[in-house]
This record gives sequence, structure tokens and C-alpha cells, in this order.
Amino acid sequence: MIRVPRFTIPNLTAVFRCAPRHAGDAMPQAQKTPGKGPGMIRAMFMVRPEKLNARLVLVALVFGGMFATLAGRLVQINVRQDDPTTIGRLTTQSISGARPTIVDRNGIMMATDVKTVSIFADPRKVIDKDEAAELINAVFPELDGRELRDKLGKKNGFVWIKREVTPKQQVEVHRLGIPGVGFLPENKRIYPNGPSGAHVLGFANIDNIGIAGIEKYIDSQGLNDLKGAGLVSTDTDMKPLELALDVRVTHAMREELQAAVTKFKAMAGAALVLDVETGEIISHVSLPDYDPNNPGDALKPENINRLQVGVYEMGSTFKALTTAMALDSGKVKLGSSFDTRGALRYGRFAIHDFHGTNRVLTVPEIFIHSSNIGTARMALAIGVEGHKAFLKKMGQLDRMRTELPESSEPIKPAKWGELNTMTIAFGHGLAVAPLQAAVATAALVNGGKMIPPTYLKRSREDANKLATQVIKSDTSQMMRYVMRLNAEKGSATKADIPGYYLGGKTGTSEKVVGGRYSKTRLFNAFMAVMPADKPRYILLTILDEPKGLPETHGYATSGWNAAPTTGRIVERIGPMLGLETNFDLPRQPFPLVARMGGAMPVRQ
Repeated sequence: MIRVPRFTIPNLTAVFRCAPRHAGDAMPQAQKTPGKGPGMIRAMFMVRPEKLNARLVLVALVFGGMFATLAGRLVQINVRQDDPTTIGRLTTQSISGARPTIVDRNGIMMATDVKTVSIFADPRKVIDKDEAAELINAVFPELDGRELRDKLGKKNGFVWIKREVTPKQQVEVHRLGIPGVGFLPENKRIYPNGPSGAHVLGFANIDNIGIAGIEKYIDSQGLNDLKGAGLVSTDTDMKPLELALDVRVTHAMREELQAAVTKFKAMAGAALVLDVETGEIISHVSLPDYDPNNPGDALKPENINRLQVGVYEMGSTFKALTTAMALDSGKVKLGSSFDTRGALRYGRFAIHDFHGTNRVLTVPEIFIHSSNIGTARMALAIGVEGHKAFLKKMGQLDRMRTELPESSEPIKPAKWGELNTMTIAFGHGLAVAPLQAAVATAALVNGGKMIPPTYLKRSREDANKLATQVIKSDTSQMMRYVMRLNAEKGSATKADIPGYYLGGKTGTSEKVVGGRYSKTRLFNAFMAVMPADKPRYILLTILDEPKGLPETHGYATSGWNAAPTTGRIVERIGPMLGLETNFDLPRQPFPLVARMGGAMPVRQ
């Protein structure tokens, strides 16, 4: 409670007494004759300063200040209503919601802003709420009439009516002439290439805020801070963001992969192209995908990014890592032999080969015959701790980090013993993101350098600064040799496109269903290196739960579907990647192997 000081009001007769101080003072004639003329009125309010009471002056000043403050506040409120700073602020925010244009490695636009208009209302100024709701509903029949009426009945000064309207709709609403209804300019994010590169780009919401993918990455790099500082008002204020992706390659790969998914009746598919010298991801496709122009579809569980968010047991593609580990350790030579007769038993468990040879195999033979037994024996020669340390070094035991915020942690055994090492050696018992398996394979063939992957354009010089030597260069050459051998004589023959000197490794793993491995639900992968003698790219192709066909003799394994799909992709994208076809095989593609006495004895 505010206490008001009590003042004693002096006798008003004394205050307004008008007699002159001196007898000689002049006085207007009207004042000399009381009760006559307007001079009498003026004389009543003529007060000499010396007659003013000090306390009355104080009261006048206090109350005058109070009334001035109150009047100022009322004016401020009225100004806000008549010239709404709220709307002005929203307009500024909408303009500052601009985002940088995203282009591919060749400058082709992949995402940009377009100017659009949204409709708002100030419910306090809408005179007839029901009529206004009815008229607006006639233009936008998709709006809920009851909800629209409730919005217009609110007491606040701003509500959205419809976001991102067409010019025709804007004209129609303008013609309605409804008081309190207006328009605000906004930025709308569009993606000209539709679903091509969708999982990489991610999307921005209706407020132009990045929600997933590269769009979310852009916001994490300080875009919102720039907006808040007023340094960004349009997309032309920002330099375009250059991705490593090639739109042409991505589009062609998506078409071929979609055709394979349909042909083999697969549940899903995925594919990527990775530059082994820079770590750039040139193409990234995961099916089913979505159109980022309709981002609601991104929330469907079947539309996940299978290359980075999904984790899978990669099957026999992991045998490349095991083989490299054994060779790099020095404990196993390229000419070393292992007994693959019978089954490899461990307690009550037994490991078999899918197509067993029941004989002693050399390391190259173990690779091209995809022997589970031989690969497990090589891993045991290194030991559990050595195996774990190698996979850790190759990035298979930790979450793979890229510019995309979406990624998953590998699924590792809670307790890792010898049996785990035996099964993980041939691709069962450890689930990883396919991208991190591809990055590790790139290190096996590029001279032994582990290079962090990136979706942004990167030079070789910058990549070399980030590279870590993980295996010997001689080991890398031996791995290129066995992968090429597998394309010539092993499970990858259906991917061996003449002119590209491809190498690779197939992988077929049984999916876990109800806690048990299912022999009818397979996850197939093919890891290709091209060209094998001087690698430039890793190409990974995945088919999830493909079905056997009459033309595949009922087989649904990777060599019958993922491998030939890779071959068709290579034929489409090879020229786009700058790979020149050469139908004359290299004379000495692997000098080290030649010095060791040529190719190891290999029988199919």
C-alpha cells in the first residue's frame, strides 16, 4: 500500500489575493471594478511568485510527474498496438531466417531459400470473429474452422493463420479486406533434386531451422549467432556450402540401387562412394528415402539413414580387416597356410564354411573362398587383445563421427573372449555402421592411411594432415592383390566390369531374429575397390533381405545380387568419376607380390 503524504492546503483566498504590494502599482481598469468584464476572470488567477506556498509547489510537481509517467505509458501501449513492434520483430526474424545455399562438389544447387509469404492475424483488431473465420476458411478449406475461430478469439496480438501461402492465395485473402489480417515475408527451404542426397542434406522446418543432416550441422556452426547479431539477412550474405557429394553420381547410383531393390525384392538398400585419398563421401544413398521438401516422411522408421544410423553385422566384408591384421602383424605371411578341413570347434560351438573346400588353404585362397574357418584361425593367431586393439585402431569399436549429427554406437560383445574373436573375424558378433566399415577398408587399400570421412569438400593436402598410418604400405599392397584376385577367381566375379580392374569382397550375414540367427533373412554387402592397382574409390553396396530368384538358382547371397548390382553401378558412374576404361590389364599391378615370387598358388 502506497502512503500519500498529507498536505495542508492554505486558504485559497490568501493564495489568490490580487491586491498590489505598493500603492503606486498600476492595476488594469477591469480589475479596479470588481464584477465587470473579462479582466475580472484573469485577475482571479494572477498569482505573484512570492505568494506561492512551497508545499503546494511540491505537491504539484509530484502529481505532475506521476501523471506524466502514466500518460507516457499509455502512449507507449497505444503505439505498440497501432504500429506493432511484435510484427516488426517477427518480420525481422523471418528475413534473418535465411540459410546458405548448399551446392555439390561441381557447384550444382542442392538446397536454397525462396521468398514466400505467410498470413497472420491480430485478434484484437478483428471485428467480427465468426465472419472472418468463415471468409478465411473459404480460401483455405483445409484449415479446421473451429480451430481458426478459436485463434481469432484469443486476446494476444499475434496468431499464425497459414504459413507459406501461394501468391494467388495471398491475393484472395487481401481482397477479403479483413481488419487485423496481414502478411509477413518468410524464407522457405527447397531442395531442387528431391530425394537425391536426402539423408545427407537433412531438412529445415517451417521456421527455416535445421532439423537433421547437413542443415542441422550448419546451425551448429554458429548460423543462429550470426542471425542474432544481424550479420545475416539473406542467403546472398553467406558463401554457399560446398559438399563432397556429386549429384550426378548420386542420382545414377540411386536409380541402379532402386532397380536392384525391386528386382531382388529386398526390404531396403544402400550404397556409397568414398574417395580413399581424401575421405570425401562422393555419393550416399539409403533406400527407402524421402523428399526433404516433404520432411514429414523422414520420421518414418523405414526411412532411416542405413549407412550411418543403422548398425549391422557386415559379414565376410570383415574378413578383409582380419586378413590385413594378420599380415600386418608379421605372424602371418601371404604364403602361410591354415587347415580348413572339417569344422572348427570351440566347446559346444562349431564353425563351418559355407562352401567348404576341406583342405589346407593359403591366405589368398582363404580370402577368395571366403573361408570362415581359415579366417578364424588367423584371428586366433593374433589373440583376443591384439584383435580388439586392431579393430579399435581401425575405428570399428567407437561411434563414427561426421558432419551429420545422426550416428549410432557399434554393438559390441559384453564379454569378449576367444569365441567372440573367432566369429567377429568373419563378420558376426560385432555390428557397426556400414560407413565406418567402408572407411576402414579404404585405409586397407590406400597405403595404410586412416582418413576421417567427410561430407564436405576437402583437398588432398588437408586430408593428409588428418591421416593416421594404421597399417604398413606393404600390407596395403597385399590387400589390394587379394581383393583383385577375388574379382578374378572368387565370389566377386559378377562385379568384375571389364576396363575398370575392380577388386572387392562380398559379405553375407544372417540377421538376428528373436535372439537367433535366421538363415532366410540375410544382410548382403559388397565392398569394392576401384581400380585395384591404384585405388581411388571404395564403393559399398548393400541389399537388406533380398530374395533368391530363378536366375540366381534360388541363392540370395551377396555374390548373386550385391556384386552384380555393384557392377551395374560402376558402369554408370565410372565415367562421371573420371575413371578411364583400360581393357589391357596392368603388367605388374602389385610389385611387392611379384618380388615374392608372383601370385600365390590359388585353386578355385
